[in-house]
Amino acid sequence: MSDFIWPSEEGKSKSLDEQDRAIVLATQAGLPLVSDPWTAVGEQVGMSGEEVLSRMQAMLERGVIRRIAAVPNHYRLGYVANGMTVWDVADADVERLGREIAAIEGVSHCYQRPRHLPHWPYNLFAMLHGRTREEVEQQAQVLRACLGEACHGHRILYSSRILKKTGLRLAAANLQTASTETDARG
Repeated sequence: MSDFIWPSEEGKSKSLDEQDRAIVLATQAGLPLVSDPWTAVGEQVGMSGEEVLSRMQAMLERGVIRRIAAVPNHYRLGYVANGMTVWDVADADVERLGREIAAIEGVSHCYQRPRHLPHWPYNLFAMLHGRTREEVEQQAQVLRACLGEACHGHRILYSSRILKKTGLRLAAANLQTASTETDARG
Protein backbone atom coordinates (compact mmCIF):
# COMPACT_ATOMS: atom_id res chain seq x y z
CA MET A 1 0.00 0.00 0.00
CA SER A 2 1.23 3.51 -0.75
CA ASP A 3 0.36 7.02 0.33
CA PHE A 4 -1.79 9.22 -1.90
CA ILE A 5 0.23 12.43 -1.93
CA TRP A 6 -1.54 15.78 -2.06
CA PRO A 7 0.20 19.12 -2.65
CA SER A 8 -0.59 20.44 0.86
CA GLU A 9 -2.72 19.79 3.88
CA GLU A 10 -4.42 22.83 5.37
CA GLY A 11 -4.05 23.68 9.01
CA LYS A 12 -0.87 21.72 9.75
CA SER A 13 2.32 23.56 10.69
CA LYS A 14 5.24 22.33 8.65
CA SER A 15 7.91 24.41 10.37
CA LEU A 16 10.86 22.75 12.06
CA ASP A 17 12.49 23.72 15.32
CA GLU A 18 16.21 23.10 15.83
CA GLN A 19 15.67 19.62 17.30
CA ASP A 20 13.44 18.53 14.40
CA ARG A 21 15.99 19.92 11.93
CA ALA A 22 18.72 17.90 13.62
CA ILE A 23 16.61 14.72 13.35
CA VAL A 24 15.86 15.37 9.66
CA LEU A 25 19.56 15.90 8.93
CA ALA A 26 20.52 12.76 10.86
CA THR A 27 17.94 10.56 9.09
CA GLN A 28 17.65 11.95 5.55
CA ALA A 29 20.12 9.39 4.19
CA GLY A 30 18.28 6.60 6.02
CA LEU A 31 17.91 5.19 9.49
CA PRO A 32 20.88 3.35 11.00
CA LEU A 33 20.65 -0.41 10.40
CA VAL A 34 20.76 -1.37 14.07
CA SER A 35 18.28 -3.00 16.43
CA ASP A 36 17.23 0.38 17.92
CA PRO A 37 17.63 3.08 15.27
CA TRP A 38 15.81 5.71 17.36
CA THR A 39 18.39 5.50 20.14
CA ALA A 40 21.23 5.62 17.59
CA VAL A 41 19.77 8.79 16.05
CA GLY A 42 19.18 10.19 19.54
CA GLU A 43 22.86 9.74 20.35
CA GLN A 44 23.75 11.74 17.22
CA VAL A 45 21.41 14.63 18.04
CA GLY A 46 21.62 14.70 21.84
CA MET A 47 18.23 13.34 22.90
CA SER A 48 16.67 10.06 23.93
CA GLY A 49 15.45 7.48 21.44
CA GLU A 50 11.93 7.93 22.81
CA GLU A 51 12.06 11.67 22.10
CA VAL A 52 13.35 11.05 18.54
CA LEU A 53 10.50 8.61 17.90
CA SER A 54 7.95 11.01 19.39
CA ARG A 55 9.21 13.90 17.28
CA MET A 56 9.23 11.74 14.12
CA GLN A 57 5.61 10.75 14.79
CA ALA A 58 4.68 14.41 15.30
CA MET A 59 6.38 15.36 12.01
CA LEU A 60 4.41 12.60 10.29
CA GLU A 61 1.15 13.91 11.75
CA ARG A 62 1.96 17.48 10.63
CA GLY A 63 2.90 16.32 7.14
CA VAL A 64 6.52 17.47 7.45
CA ILE A 65 7.53 13.93 6.49
CA ARG A 66 5.22 11.63 4.55
CA ARG A 67 6.27 8.22 5.79
CA ILE A 68 9.00 6.13 7.31
CA ALA A 69 9.59 3.02 5.24
CA ALA A 70 12.20 0.73 3.77
CA VAL A 71 13.06 1.58 0.17
CA PRO A 72 14.25 -1.56 -1.59
CA ASN A 73 16.13 -1.44 -4.89
CA HIS A 74 13.44 -3.05 -7.06
CA TYR A 75 15.91 -3.63 -9.92
CA ARG A 76 18.08 -5.80 -7.68
CA LEU A 77 14.95 -7.72 -6.63
CA GLY A 78 14.20 -8.52 -10.28
CA TYR A 79 11.48 -5.93 -10.83
CA VAL A 80 12.89 -4.46 -14.04
CA ALA A 81 9.61 -3.43 -15.71
CA ASN A 82 8.62 -0.24 -13.95
CA GLY A 83 5.71 1.70 -15.32
CA MET A 84 4.26 5.02 -14.30
CA THR A 85 0.61 4.71 -15.16
CA VAL A 86 -1.07 8.01 -15.96
CA TRP A 87 -4.85 8.32 -15.89
CA ASP A 88 -7.36 10.84 -17.17
CA VAL A 89 -10.03 10.68 -14.49
CA ALA A 90 -12.94 12.93 -13.65
CA ASP A 91 -11.72 15.82 -11.49
CA ALA A 92 -14.69 15.41 -9.17
CA ASP A 93 -13.56 11.84 -8.39
CA VAL A 94 -9.76 12.13 -8.41
CA GLU A 95 -9.27 12.40 -4.62
CA ARG A 96 -11.48 9.40 -3.82
CA LEU A 97 -10.08 7.32 -6.70
CA GLY A 98 -6.50 8.26 -5.83
CA ARG A 99 -6.93 6.94 -2.31
CA GLU A 100 -8.48 3.71 -3.64
CA ILE A 101 -5.66 3.22 -6.18
CA ALA A 102 -3.00 3.95 -3.55
CA ALA A 103 -4.41 1.10 -1.42
CA ILE A 104 -4.05 -1.50 -4.20
CA GLU A 105 -1.21 -3.98 -3.78
CA GLY A 106 1.59 -3.28 -6.22
CA VAL A 107 1.14 0.50 -6.31
CA SER A 108 4.32 1.96 -4.81
CA HIS A 109 3.16 5.57 -4.98
CA CYS A 110 0.17 7.46 -6.27
CA TYR A 111 -0.49 11.17 -6.64
CA GLN A 112 -2.45 13.87 -8.40
CA ARG A 113 -0.81 16.23 -10.89
CA PRO A 114 -2.24 19.06 -12.99
CA ARG A 115 -3.37 18.43 -16.53
CA HIS A 116 -1.65 20.30 -19.39
CA LEU A 117 -4.37 20.43 -22.00
CA PRO A 118 -4.63 19.81 -24.83
CA HIS A 119 -1.42 17.76 -24.90
CA TRP A 120 -1.49 16.07 -21.50
CA PRO A 121 -4.94 15.14 -20.15
CA TYR A 122 -3.70 12.96 -17.27
CA ASN A 123 -4.24 13.99 -13.66
CA LEU A 124 -3.71 10.78 -11.64
CA PHE A 125 -0.36 8.97 -11.54
CA ALA A 126 0.39 5.54 -10.04
CA MET A 127 3.72 3.68 -10.16
CA LEU A 128 3.69 -0.08 -10.79
CA HIS A 129 6.58 -2.56 -10.71
CA GLY A 130 6.81 -5.97 -12.34
CA ARG A 131 9.30 -8.53 -13.56
CA THR A 132 7.94 -8.06 -17.09
CA ARG A 133 5.92 -5.45 -18.96
CA GLU A 134 3.10 -7.98 -19.18
CA GLU A 135 2.98 -8.10 -15.37
CA VAL A 136 2.75 -4.30 -15.21
CA GLU A 137 0.01 -4.30 -17.85
CA GLN A 138 -1.98 -6.87 -15.83
CA GLN A 139 -1.64 -4.67 -12.74
CA ALA A 140 -2.76 -1.65 -14.79
CA GLN A 141 -5.91 -3.57 -15.78
CA VAL A 142 -6.75 -3.90 -12.07
CA LEU A 143 -6.37 -0.14 -11.66
CA ARG A 144 -8.49 0.47 -14.77
CA ALA A 145 -11.28 -1.70 -13.36
CA CYS A 146 -11.16 0.22 -10.07
CA LEU A 147 -11.41 3.56 -11.87
CA GLY A 148 -14.46 2.45 -13.85
CA GLU A 149 -16.42 5.02 -15.82
CA ALA A 150 -14.54 7.93 -14.23
CA CYS A 151 -11.51 6.98 -16.38
CA HIS A 152 -11.34 8.55 -19.84
CA GLY A 153 -7.93 7.21 -20.88
CA HIS A 154 -4.52 6.14 -19.68
CA ARG A 155 -0.94 5.36 -20.67
CA ILE A 156 1.95 3.45 -19.16
CA LEU A 157 5.33 5.17 -19.25
CA TYR A 158 8.12 2.64 -18.69
CA SER A 159 11.40 3.50 -16.99
CA SER A 160 14.51 3.08 -19.08
CA ARG A 161 17.00 3.81 -16.27
CA ILE A 162 17.22 4.97 -12.67
CA LEU A 163 17.71 8.72 -12.48
CA LYS A 164 17.29 9.32 -8.75
CA LYS A 165 16.93 7.08 -5.69
CA THR A 166 16.86 9.67 -2.93
CA GLY A 167 14.40 12.19 -1.59
CA LEU A 168 15.05 15.84 -0.96
CA ARG A 169 18.34 16.44 0.86
CA LEU A 170 18.68 19.42 3.18
CA ALA A 171 22.12 20.93 3.59
CA ALA A 172 23.16 21.55 7.19
CA ALA A 173 24.66 24.94 6.32
CA ASN A 174 21.47 26.04 4.58
CA LEU A 175 19.37 25.05 7.59
CA GLN A 176 21.66 26.97 9.93
CA THR A 177 21.63 30.04 7.66
CA ALA A 178 17.85 29.92 7.26
CA SER A 179 17.41 29.54 11.01
CA THR A 180 19.73 32.46 11.77
CA GLU A 181 17.96 34.67 9.20
CA THR A 182 14.57 33.76 10.66
CA ASP A 183 15.77 34.49 14.20
CA ALA A 184 17.21 37.87 13.09
CA ARG A 185 13.94 38.89 11.43
CA GLY A 186 11.93 37.76 14.45
